[in-house]
Amino acid sequence: MRTQLLCTFAFGKELRNVIDDVVDHHNILYNKIFILKNADNPKEYMCTYNVEPSADFNILASTISLHRKKQTNTLYTINGLNALIRTVNNNVLDMSYQVDWENYRNSMLTTNEDALKRVNTEVYDIVYIKVK
Repeated sequence: MRTQLLCTFAFGKELRNVIDDVVDHHNILYNKIFILKNADNPKEYMCTYNVEPSADFNILASTISLHRKKQTNTLYTINGLNALIRTVNNNVLDMSYQVDWENYRNSMLTTNEDALKRVNTEVYDIVYIKVK
């Protein structure tokens, strides 16, 4: 089974509505949504969950696809990883570069206008989905 890790962003009081939308629009694998909060901006939430993409698969607004390094709980986009490598490797994108993931523990690496964006994360909650 091929799975995809998604992250849907929520701000402040819209968190509950975003969780409801995720549950209504996706078949959540493992019946869990991990709610992370931005450690530097506690009103910014990231809802992460696994899905199995299909032909009629639609991604919700404010959602990105991510990868995860389990050992350090680091979430990243491919563009974020590429920007990180360039940042620490004299602006050279070397696909064989070995990232020291320990330096990015409990964080999300994405890009913002082609620059690396790092968000330090904390687990806010885990939502368990009832099987229908």
